[in-house]
Amino acid sequence: MQIRQAWPDDASEVAGVYVRSWQVAFAGLVPQHYLDAMDPSREESEWKTRIAKTRWPSSGVLVAETEAGIVGFASFGPSQDTPVIAEISTLYAMPEVWGTGIGRQLMLATLAAFGQADYTQATLWVLEDNERARRFYEAAGWGADGAAVGDSTGGGSLNKLRYRCPLG
Repeated sequence: MQIRQAWPDDASEVAGVYVRSWQVAFAGLVPQHYLDAMDPSREESEWKTRIAKTRWPSSGVLVAETEAGIVGFASFGPSQDTPVIAEISTLYAMPEVWGTGIGRQLMLATLAAFGQADYTQATLWVLEDNERARRFYEAAGWGADGAAVGDSTGGGSLNKLRYRCPLG
């Protein structure tokens, strides 16, 4: 398995990981009709654009690739709240590789990129009810900082918590 920067040609596989991980990870959290309607072919162009717009190392998309192809990815950039703080926008892996360490390796590679960009702290947002993801982030040294926002993805009523991690 290798972790590398994503290229626009990776967008189709990234979109596939995105949709598959959402459909499994958010079942019971996000309205099922929304999850069922997700389609990698509709997500591909957005991922191609996001990947093409990255400005390494202050923003980027990293992929975890095995002989089977891309099995996970993370995207990051300046925080929408405070641009001098880094933010992990996404960190997803195929459900078949959960628990194998791929997510942890993606996290470590993302934190290394933050160091290259001279960020001193980082944030991310996680669904309050996503206990699996919260355990993962907490085990990696992240913690809720008290900020919360509502999210209506798929017409649901969700709460997201901001997690923060000091860097360096």
